[in-house]
Amino acid sequence: MISSIMPTYAPSELTFTSGQGAYLYDNNGKSYIDFSSGIAVTSLGHSHPVLTKALKNAIDKVWHLSNLYTIEGQRQLADKIVNNSFAETVFFTNSGAESIECLIKVVRKYFNHINKPEKYRIITFEGAFHGRTLAALSAGNQKKHLDGFGPHLDGFDQVSFFDISELKNSISDNTAAILLEPIQGEGGIRVFPDEFIYQVKDLTDKNEILLCFDEVQTGIGRTGNLFAHQRWDFTPDLVASAKGLGGGFPVGACLSTAKVAAGMLPGTHGSTFGGNPLAMAAGNAVIDTVLGDNFLTQVTNLGAKLKIQLNKIQIKHKAKLAEIRGTGLMLGLKFNCSTEGLVDLFRKNGLLTVPAGDNVIRLLPPLVVNEIDIDKACNIIDESIENWTK
Repeated sequence: MISSIMPTYAPSELTFTSGQGAYLYDNNGKSYIDFSSGIAVTSLGHSHPVLTKALKNAIDKVWHLSNLYTIEGQRQLADKIVNNSFAETVFFTNSGAESIECLIKVVRKYFNHINKPEKYRIITFEGAFHGRTLAALSAGNQKKHLDGFGPHLDGFDQVSFFDISELKNSISDNTAAILLEPIQGEGGIRVFPDEFIYQVKDLTDKNEILLCFDEVQTGIGRTGNLFAHQRWDFTPDLVASAKGLGGGFPVGACLSTAKVAAGMLPGTHGSTFGGNPLAMAAGNAVIDTVLGDNFLTQVTNLGAKLKIQLNKIQIKHKAKLAEIRGTGLMLGLKFNCSTEGLVDLFRKNGLLTVPAGDNVIRLLPPLVVNEIDIDKACNIIDESIENWTK
C-alpha cells in the first residue's frame, strides 16, 4: 500500500505519546533519554513549564497576524537578541533553511546596494550542511543531498574543511562572503580550530568581504554561549539561527549588522508566517530562560561532565570509538568504522541519538539535562558499544 506521506524519510515504527524534561515516552509507556532533542531543537526539553505557559497564553490571544501589522512579540524578541549579540537588526523566519536563504539574499543585496553587484559568490566548506532549499543545498554542495536536483544554483565555491591556502586562493573579485558553521553538525561534529577561524576573519577584513556564520544548530546556548562564535573576540556580519530558538516551535532568525542590512528595504524580503505571535511567544520564552541566571554556565558545566565521561568510554572502547568531538552539549562519537546499526541499538536500550557524517553519532541533549540523565545515558552508551558487533 502506498503511504499518504511522501517517503522522504525512513522513520522507525516508534511513536512517542508524551515527554517530560529529557525523556520521551512511547505508546507502551517505555521511557527514552532524549539525546537527540529533535536534532538540537527542543532546547528546553519536553513540556517545559515556562514555554508551555507562554504558548498557552498566546493561543488565547491572536494566533496569526500579517507582517503588514506591528507584532509586539517581534519587537521584544528582536530587542533581546540585539542586546545580547553583535546584531543590530533581525529578520524572523520559520526554519534554519529560511534563515540561510535570507542570509544569502542580504549578502547579495548589500553589495548591490554599495554598487558592487559583481560581488555575489559565497565560499563554503566541504562537509557543510546549510539546509534543504536549492540555494542552501547548493551552498552545502553535498552530492548525497544534491543528487536528482540538478543543476545546482550558481554562486557558491567550496573549499576543503581546514585548508587556509585553498581558501586564500579561492577568493576572487566576485567573492562576497565566507559562510561556515562554527561546528559542523551534519558533517560530523567537526570543530573549526580557533587559529583557523582567526585567519578566516583576517581574510574577510583584508578582502572587504562578509563573514557569515551558520548557527542554526550551534546557537541558542547549545555550546555554552548564546551563540558559538561568542567565544572569539570579534563579531561576524551575519548569523543564521533557528532550531533551539523556538524550543520545538518553528522559529528562525537572520541576524545582521545595520550596515550590511541597509539595502533590505520594504518589499525586498518577506515571510507569511515568519515572526507570527505564537512563534514569538515561544522564542521569547526560550530566550528569557536561556539568558536567565546561571543557565549557560550550567550548560557549560554539564557539557564538560558529559565529555569527561565520554572520554573514559572512548579509552575503554578505543578499538571501536576513535574520539569524542564537540563542545558544550553538542558532542559527537567518532567511530573507526561505519556506525550502521548503532543508533538503532542505542534506541533499543533507551537512548535517542542522531547520526551524522564521517562515522559520527551526535549527542544533542536538551539544555535542561541533569547529571543523573547524563550518567544514565553514558551507561547505555558504554554497554551498547560493548555489545555492538558489525
